[in-house]
Amino acid sequence: MLVVISPAKRLDLSQQGGDLTTPEFAADAVALAAVANDLGAPALKTLMAISDNLARLNADRFAAFQAAPAPADLHPAIRIFAGDTYAGLEAATLDDDALRWAQGHLRILSGLYGLLRPMDGIQPYRLEMGSRLKTARGANLYDYWGDRLARALNDTATAAETDVLVNCASVEYFGAVDPAALRPRVITPVFMEERAGKAKIVSFFAKKARGAMARFICENRLTDARALREFDSGGYRYRADMSDGDRWVFLRDYPEA
Repeated sequence: MLVVISPAKRLDLSQQGGDLTTPEFAADAVALAAVANDLGAPALKTLMAISDNLARLNADRFAAFQAAPAPADLHPAIRIFAGDTYAGLEAATLDDDALRWAQGHLRILSGLYGLLRPMDGIQPYRLEMGSRLKTARGANLYDYWGDRLARALNDTATAAETDVLVNCASVEYFGAVDPAALRPRVITPVFMEERAGKAKIVSFFAKKARGAMARFICENRLTDARALREFDSGGYRYRADMSDGDRWVFLRDYPEA
């Protein structure tokens, strides 16, 4: 099976090296970085609703973005991101076999790079998929990517000999995958917390659990969708009674401080 996750805003630039690969849509990343660079810091601040300091930082990153970066300027995609999903994924502790399997079965959706393999070498950036960055292809990044990410995932599914995609990405990012063009069956795990008899989604916990689910898939080289129901990291349990179709609910007691 395939599994997709979202990137993160927070980056760990200490993570370098390894046998890096080239992103499939590297040329698109260069083109988008050039569009973003033309905006300058004030417009980036408005576009991404960020502080002055973050706007200047990202303006500097887009200005320094290279079409042919040196290896020293690249970071493995699976290790540069440092958000909640990646705390659950714990990529640094994946063994070599699991990482090699992930290279063919795990994809990171990206506003700038489109679709990333774990060991794709990337340059530091911030550009959320929901950004209304205008290009010749439309008013936002959804327009820019069109159905290309879905078609790329179809190709990945064919290469991996699977017809199942596990969506561990956010709504914002998976929204860039055209459902009309996507061939694999999509299973979306939903992670909920129960407290005083009521179940709800808590964003921080849900993001971390999505990363843990991606790790579970890679560590166990899962091929059968039913095996996802065995996921119990962090105390979650599959709840058939709360699930609906391919929206699979995993519930646990709300963790007390």
